[in-house]
Amino acid sequence: MADKEPVTERPEAAEEEGDASASAAAAAGEEEDTGAQVAPIVRLEEVAVTTGEEDEDVLLDMKAKLYRFDKDGNQWKERGTGTVKLLKHKENGKVRLVMRQAKTLKICANHLVVSTTKMQEHAGSDKSCVWHAADFADGELKEEMFAIRFGSVETSSNKKLLTTTKHPPDSRVIGLIGLLEIKDCKKFKDLVEEIAESLTKNEGKESEDSSSTAGLLEKLAVSESKSDESAEVESTDSSKATETKTEAAPSE
Repeated sequence: MADKEPVTERPEAAEEEGDASASAAAAAGEEEDTGAQVAPIVRLEEVAVTTGEEDEDVLLDMKAKLYRFDKDGNQWKERGTGTVKLLKHKENGKVRLVMRQAKTLKICANHLVVSTTKMQEHAGSDKSCVWHAADFADGELKEEMFAIRFGSVETSSNKKLLTTTKHPPDSRVIGLIGLLEIKDCKKFKDLVEEIAESLTKNEGKESEDSSSTAGLLEKLAVSESKSDESAEVESTDSSKATETKTEAAPSE
């Protein structure tokens, strides 16, 4: 019977087994919970974010595109696309127009609606309006001329019409979208004009009240003046009567 050859272990296999053992030991070390707690280097605290609109009620909230007239370049420049709001303060009742850009939320219009605010259709278009305002969007009060357009923005209503149609929109769908855009512009224009008209009536009433108060004060002043004159006349008559009695008295 032939003798068996001695089995010799290959060095490569030994190295592989060593590497596998080392990897298993490392994995076991990573999974082992030491119980140590690492404190964060920087502690972040919750910060309350305010928009400045907390004390105001929303009268109108619509999507639109805003333009500003550049006097130096004598042209219209796009101010931003986003949401335009009419906000009424809960305490003083003042209404302001605020518009923010959709993605950055940067303010592109911020001014009060006053009695002199007049909305006009832009170049005969019933989808856009033009008006003047003392705006504070850039941090300083500036006279600006704005134009707002509702037809250039994809609203939720016309988006639904476009996405629910299997075929490309025909003239009827496009016409319906146009009517919705005109309706949005008219709603915005009518509400601003209604607010301005209400302010005009209030100012007229305050002016009448002021005139009535001034007239009452004037009457009181005239009455006091007449009373003073009457008192002076009575005092003069009394003095004359006293002098007459003195002259008529017999000397001793």
